[in-house]
Amino acid sequence: MEAIVTRKLTKYYGKNRGIEDLDLSVEDGGFFGFIGPNGAGKSTTIRSLLGLITPTSGSAEVFGKDILTEKTAILAETGYLPSEALFYSGMRVRDALKLSADLRKKDCAKEAAQLCERLKLDPARKIDELSFGNRKKVGIVCALQSRPRLLILDEPTGGLDPLIQHEFFEILRERNEEGATVFLSSHVLSEIRRYCRRAAVIREGRVIACDSVEALSRTSVRRVSVRGRVDLDGLDGLKDVVHAGDAVNFLYSGEMKPLLDRLAAGEIADLNVSEPDLEEIFLHYYQKEEA
Repeated sequence: MEAIVTRKLTKYYGKNRGIEDLDLSVEDGGFFGFIGPNGAGKSTTIRSLLGLITPTSGSAEVFGKDILTEKTAILAETGYLPSEALFYSGMRVRDALKLSADLRKKDCAKEAAQLCERLKLDPARKIDELSFGNRKKVGIVCALQSRPRLLILDEPTGGLDPLIQHEFFEILRERNEEGATVFLSSHVLSEIRRYCRRAAVIREGRVIACDSVEALSRTSVRRVSVRGRVDLDGLDGLKDVVHAGDAVNFLYSGEMKPLLDRLAAGEIADLNVSEPDLEEIFLHYYQKEEA
């Protein structure tokens, strides 16, 4: 069974596009990345899956349950961390955690205490006095303390320091190994590369690529660094050309023979050709769609 399936899922806010004809499939027990910049439609997709907003058209299921008619059953199996978690004023951390557990009709005190310890979160503190990062920790514990079958995390690491980020992803890895499905929405591509096995790239409300992270990273684009004298004017496939003294760096997506001919005609002191990093590949997907 797939954990998440969407079929032409569409949401418009009046005349403004949220998502459009979005087809997505996330395997049960997967660690899935949802990549896109702000405004691409990541949060709209998540809110539709959770029944927080009603789609304009299309359909979706979570663990085989329809998002419109079986929303309560879906929420019972899902831990959700929004990009910005809000809490009632005047509450202490432990009060917010207990309220979250009570809404699920579960005793999560032991699990909450362990998570607070690992994330360096003081349950006695007043939430109003917490930094953005510490409020994010409260949201994380609320999402994880019931040990849900599905974790949907929307930009989860904003405000967390590097050590806490590392511990947070260690917790996610443990939960995933125990069978939980992790759906991680992020524009921090290093997180996707390091932890996710599959990912989808979303642009302007549409999925433009979906595959294993390894496959998404395979591309004909190359990062080229040249030191010396070479004429590259008019060569097709050049992107992001940067000159620094007698060196030039660029992304190249054209045929290799024309590039090699230009290099052979020049005076090359040093040459390096490598695979681009995931950030550059991500930009390649977007630029390809715009072409």
